[in-house]
Amino acid sequence: MTGTRFGEGKVLLVTGGSRGIGAAVARDAGRAGFRVAVNYVANEAAANRVVSDIVVAGGEAFAVRGDVGSEADIIAMFAAVDARYGRLDALLNNAGIVGRKARVEDYSAARVEEMMRINVTGSILCAREAVKRMSTQHGGRGGVIVNMSSAAARIGSPNEYVDYAASKAALDTFTRGLALEVAEEGIRVNAVRPGFIDTEIHASGGQPDRLERLRGTLPMKREGKAEEVSAVVLFLLSEASSYMTGSFLDVSGGR
Repeated sequence: MTGTRFGEGKVLLVTGGSRGIGAAVARDAGRAGFRVAVNYVANEAAANRVVSDIVVAGGEAFAVRGDVGSEADIIAMFAAVDARYGRLDALLNNAGIVGRKARVEDYSAARVEEMMRINVTGSILCAREAVKRMSTQHGGRGGVIVNMSSAAARIGSPNEYVDYAASKAALDTFTRGLALEVAEEGIRVNAVRPGFIDTEIHASGGQPDRLERLRGTLPMKREGKAEEVSAVVLFLLSEASSYMTGSFLDVSGGR
């Protein structure tokens, strides 16, 4: 799938595209012909490296700053894509955070509010802006939205990240509801649920050794790679999944 140019001329916005799964999708989408808007919130250098990789490989991309926890930033981010490309065909709602390992009894209101504002509200507002541009009801050409959920939505992540798991479960419900809402308007909405993937998110949650500790508990006895998740996202962005909406694909090694 990633070796074909099925995205030729189309525009994809990847939130949280400067690292991890988002960066892998941005690079693969660039190779598939998409013009890619690589969103970042703080690390401009990392976003520019992803853009450079896409351009060197013969693609087209640009970096756009925006905090998905801010409605004003989201509106400005989509406006920047409008100004650069004049269209939007696909959105990967990938930006998100995970908190430090903790039990629910130790959560603060500020922790939970930030988690939901970025992981849930931010994704919903990004989808709102995408629908305004893609929906045939608004004069759009249709399009695809892929939401980055997590296996945690099914597992619950007790004693670690119950709030993160809850935010991803909310995103799953949103995926299903939005898919049904816009199915007649040319927009497909699906979600990918990665499991243990080798990215920086574990270190950002204060557990840089998490993969090493838990690898043996996985049915396949190994963590996944960002590129393995990206391949599934590219499938959902392609016409190969043209009859799929409101669906969930687990990339979790059997967990």
